[in-house]
Amino acid sequence: MKTRSSLELADVKKIAAAAEAEALNNNWAVTIAIVDEGGHLLHLQRLDGAPPVSSHMAPAKANTAAMGRRETKIYEDVINGGRTSFLSAPVLEGMLEGGVPIMKDGFCLGAVGVSGVKSPQDAQIAKAGIAAIGL
Repeated sequence: MKTRSSLELADVKKIAAAAEAEALNNNWAVTIAIVDEGGHLLHLQRLDGAPPVSSHMAPAKANTAAMGRRETKIYEDVINGGRTSFLSAPVLEGMLEGGVPIMKDGFCLGAVGVSGVKSPQDAQIAKAGIAAIGL
């Protein structure tokens, strides 16, 4: 039997605070979502001025990153590369850049999804959040 880490509420709060700080430092109005390894929502925050649709897209990106154990940019690249049939993949709805898994020792602990600005900026915010817990 393997022992593995898991996200605790304190970790989620650190990730959320660091992601929010990254967004605010750049004047980016976004929604930040954090999920556990099964894609279940642990945190959702829509900053002032974030588009309403971002409150749906951020959790979808986080869920897809957690379930797929990889950044959502990979899915976006596959689709943009011509494999449009991938759009029919079950359960995966947030296949745009901005979802980043939280990985430790080869295990996915969860993911952060961000939506509201350009996709690379969404990913930058998510990665800043994850870095706050040393990963």
